[in-house]
Amino acid sequence: MRTLITNGRIIDPATALDKQADVAIADGKVLAIGGTPADFNPERTLDAQGCLIVPGLVDLAARLREPGYEHERMLESEMAAAAAGGVTSLVCPPDTDPILDEPGLVEMLKFRAEKMQSARLFPLGALTRGLKGEVLTEMAELTEAGCIGFSQADVPLSNTQVLQRALLYASTFGYTVWLRPQDRDLGQGVAASGPLATRLGLSGVPVAAETIALFTIIELMRATGARVHVCRLSSAPGVALVRAAKSEGLPLTCDLSINSLHLVDTDIGYFDSRARLNPPLRQQRDRDALSAALADGTIDALVSDHTPVEVDAKTLPFAESEPGATGLELLLPLALQWGERSGAGLLRAIEVVTAAPARLLGATEAGRLTPGGVADLCIVDPALEWQVLPEALRSQGKHTPFGGYALRGKPRHTLVGGRLVHG
Repeated sequence: MRTLITNGRIIDPATALDKQADVAIADGKVLAIGGTPADFNPERTLDAQGCLIVPGLVDLAARLREPGYEHERMLESEMAAAAAGGVTSLVCPPDTDPILDEPGLVEMLKFRAEKMQSARLFPLGALTRGLKGEVLTEMAELTEAGCIGFSQADVPLSNTQVLQRALLYASTFGYTVWLRPQDRDLGQGVAASGPLATRLGLSGVPVAAETIALFTIIELMRATGARVHVCRLSSAPGVALVRAAKSEGLPLTCDLSINSLHLVDTDIGYFDSRARLNPPLRQQRDRDALSAALADGTIDALVSDHTPVEVDAKTLPFAESEPGATGLELLLPLALQWGERSGAGLLRAIEVVTAAPARLLGATEAGRLTPGGVADLCIVDPALEWQVLPEALRSQGKHTPFGGYALRGKPRHTLVGGRLVHG
């Protein structure tokens, strides 16, 4: 369908574009930005007065619960949540049921996602069979099936020899390994080690659980030359290690969860299971270091870490509840809030959820708005104030530590390949 978007302010960090102009869309592509052809006759016109026109968001961490919950139509609901949040491309980890360690499962998931004609799906394959950390998967076959990298999700890989072999194999064939840095034995707690965890009697996860794993990853990168993406950095010492590795020239990238960017351990309050997260919320000094690292580029991207959790799994005592929170519909407003409050600015706030994660994926057309490029974009009302009401979220996961928060900025329309999928 031929679409004309008028009166909007276009912001595209990938090309440093920031100007008031119309956008013409035809055949799923951006036909023109400003200077609409005289013979262009739109079938649909969207008025973006007072709004931002930005590339569709790219979320590097969103669990969709499929395979595993087809009977609950989870893929449909979470894709709808993505569209409502302005997310047009997303990465899903392999810790589904069954695990994404077979090409057929990956092909089925991609087929179902493509059939919905909503957000573009980029699955991660399991690094080891069943995520058990023992035998490497057939990475070449999984890549052919559509996997863009390999991960253990939140399951620590404690066998260093297996990790070394995985990185060496991945390096040989140019694959990227996505790892969450957490030592298996030190990471058994449910809250960040510190005065709050001690006072509440909760088992703690020390910062060393992250830094020890990071030391191992970085040393093995030096030995193998592998490209690694570190998922959901959570501590100030972790930031320091990543910054040093990057300054050394190692091919290391990393991301940060919206939860760790905005919240601290005291947000657990009185055993609020909505704040039971993985990685656990840490102290103020960690949040400050993470925010500064995101602003200066040490941390490459911001992610929702979207994890829809069933009601029964959250309405348990804090230590027994399932970690995770919904986030797809909150990624954009929380990024905008961070950009404003931190001083990082609007351009950087949009970059960390569009162009930067797209670069990590190697998705050349995602995360940007250019003539001739794919028309994945969202029209955002940056002044719209709204309250996070869990029951109003599109996701089946209704639990979020941001429930009740007043946020500003929300997508009015989302387009994927020129198709209107929200609004």
